[in-house]
Amino acid sequence: MDSWRAEGCPPTSLLPGQTSGLALSLASKEGFLEQGILIGDRSQISRHYVRSSSFLWDLLSVLPTDLLYLWLGVGVPSVRANRFLRTPRLFEAFDRIETRTAHPNSFRIAKLMLYIFVTIHWNSCIYFALSSFVGYGADEWVYPNISSPGFDTLLRQYLYSFYFSTLILTTVGDTPMPHREEEYLFMAADFLLAVMGFATIMGSMTSVISNMNQADAAFYPNYDLVKGYLQAHRVHRRLQGRVVSWYQHLQMEKKMTNELAILQHLPERLRAEVAVSVHLPTLRKVQIFQNCEQSLLEELVLKLKPQVYSPGEYVCKKGDIGREMYFIREGQLAVVADDGVTQYAVLGEGLYFGEISIINIKGNKSGNRRTANIKSIGFSDLFCLSKEGLAEVLAEFPNAKAVLEAKGREILLKMDKLDVNAEAAEIAQQQEEERRTAALEEGLDALQTKLARVLAGLESSAFKMALRLESLEWETRAWGGEGEEQEEEPGTAEGTGL
Repeated sequence: MDSWRAEGCPPTSLLPGQTSGLALSLASKEGFLEQGILIGDRSQISRHYVRSSSFLWDLLSVLPTDLLYLWLGVGVPSVRANRFLRTPRLFEAFDRIETRTAHPNSFRIAKLMLYIFVTIHWNSCIYFALSSFVGYGADEWVYPNISSPGFDTLLRQYLYSFYFSTLILTTVGDTPMPHREEEYLFMAADFLLAVMGFATIMGSMTSVISNMNQADAAFYPNYDLVKGYLQAHRVHRRLQGRVVSWYQHLQMEKKMTNELAILQHLPERLRAEVAVSVHLPTLRKVQIFQNCEQSLLEELVLKLKPQVYSPGEYVCKKGDIGREMYFIREGQLAVVADDGVTQYAVLGEGLYFGEISIINIKGNKSGNRRTANIKSIGFSDLFCLSKEGLAEVLAEFPNAKAVLEAKGREILLKMDKLDVNAEAAEIAQQQEEERRTAALEEGLDALQTKLARVLAGLESSAFKMALRLESLEWETRAWGGEGEEQEEEPGTAEGTGL
């Protein structure tokens, strides 16, 4: 180690080479895809890596060129230029991190700042090398004489060069005028680089901001359009305040109302699994779904639409036509009287309502009308299930349908909205219709059997008729042949007499 210090080279100068060797070892263990299947066998991975073009570049990048310091001295850093062959691996790592990180926009900004820092760093190195070529302290533009007090330390040299390079590349000004052709060329090249750098920075920041706005637009409704609409139509300020508070609640609590649109590009099965994994805890709190099979939840969760209600807002009113049922995901709702003040009950997380008006319960006096007023006490997060979606799900899962119908009958009996006699009459009518339908089906089967027999008889008769006609044709042809022979015989006799 003392010998390294005597040469002016730190003992850690070989660490980057060792790090590159470790990176080469790790690269030989990266899996690859073959016909869409991830290969994890190390022997196959090693063979694939050795045959790839990246293996040659990685091998050249880890060559121990640092050993040339022993011959050329430590003042020739270009002997380690082969490390630049690892640059594609750096970009590959950046791409992977950007796709895996939860904050891609922050990572893009950090990556842009890193590029700026590296550019200024290399420009500082070139400036210091140019100062060494021209001569330290030769004029006021180059680096001062290193023999001057305060300018002989390595830290001061780097900071001065970095500061000078930053002034040029940011076009701040306040830099000494160049005096030599080399200095003019360096300044001109740096100004052009600064122009390109500003264009790149502005484009990158614009892209990041645009991506952030697109992400917000995809997750949350566009408030600016609604705000402009309210102002254009001079909607009352109190109502505007309710709209503003609703949007603020969505933003602050990270509520999303268009989840299906966000996941629409995923395969259907994967989309169902993602939705179930997100909403499964909530669905498990709903009593009728606690013991349901997984397939029911997968079918149901794709038909649920999240909705958020603000304080004092009615979810449904008595007498309205019911087209949806609701599951309470978060918040509290009150069953209130017609005055909107008197509360009969409070519904909390995991409960559901609205199924009575969309399920055809026999004897329901209200039909498909709402039987109660439901009002949100605070901000309430609900799942909405349409009548059509519920019918599709219950058609495949009759047990859940029976549970919903039984629960609906209990509620209607308590509210005296269930006509038992009408229910019995409707059941009897349904049974009579089923009996008549069965009788009709039975008669139809008998008619089909008779029709099949008649068709079979007709086909047999037609076949026999065809055979008979063919036989008659042959007989007719035979008779015609005998007549022609009899006509020819008299003619022959007369010819012989002549």
